[in-house]
Amino acid sequence: MKNIATLTLNPTIDVAYEVDRVFATHKMRTLREYHNPGGGGINVARVFVRLGGNARVHYMSGGATGVALDGLLDRHQLVRAQIPIEGATRVATSVLERESGKEYRFVPLGPVVSEAECDLAMERLAQVECDYFVASGSLPQGVPEDFYGQLAAKLAPRGVGFVLDSSGAGLRGGLAGGNVLLVKPSQGELQQLVGEALEGKEAIAAAAQEIVRKGQARYVAVTLGHEGAILATEQGTLFHPALPIEAKSAVGAGDSFVAAMVYALASDWPVEDAFRYGIAGGSAAVLTPGTDLARPADIDRLYATIKGG
Repeated sequence: MKNIATLTLNPTIDVAYEVDRVFATHKMRTLREYHNPGGGGINVARVFVRLGGNARVHYMSGGATGVALDGLLDRHQLVRAQIPIEGATRVATSVLERESGKEYRFVPLGPVVSEAECDLAMERLAQVECDYFVASGSLPQGVPEDFYGQLAAKLAPRGVGFVLDSSGAGLRGGLAGGNVLLVKPSQGELQQLVGEALEGKEAIAAAAQEIVRKGQARYVAVTLGHEGAILATEQGTLFHPALPIEAKSAVGAGDSFVAAMVYALASDWPVEDAFRYGIAGGSAAVLTPGTDLARPADIDRLYATIKGG
């Protein structure tokens, strides 16, 4: 098994609650409470390690909430490498209303990162030793749009497989220079990248294939929520429908998809099978409440139904 490093430039402390019903103004007594370290790369590492892999999490954090995040990472027994910043780490909240089954999510923008802090991060990250590097999550305020792209270019000469899962400027800047092994946009993120609505699976597949054709990424996996996912490679595109499951939470589904797919790639699986394992990972995540992410037993069980079908 190869090892991975993950990067979370704008991590969170994820707090999740359950209530019977959401009311305005009134106090709502919560029925359950969950606290977990969050943010794209951290979530990927959590699932990757659960599957049996080795991961080191790199992340920016600061303030009193940054100290709390360190403690949560230690509780999850994740090998961590903090990049200190002055701004306080953000706290994200999700509330599940039991009566309706609806989930409400509140996500702050996070701290502003200085130029000196960006330079320190790039200096440290360029020296990271790993087989796969997963850059996941949004760019904090103050971080250059091409930060992920610069980092991918620095890691490429050493043969590191660079995996990108971001949105907006982070996605655009990360792809601009190529050097990306796998990119995983959602349908909405892909539409924002290309600047137009993508109606139907054929249009989505064509847009994903264009990223491959331009040499921006070797593999493109587009997640379509309840409709499934599309994989684009040099050989063509592959669509797989979503699995028929009852969703309990949408938190971490994309990160679990990435973790499972990268785990399979790191185990030398064919990319098509790794893609299917990613679908199983994303589907397994929505089975868990709060911010618990995908569980290996669920991933393997769901993957068996895909292979069997």
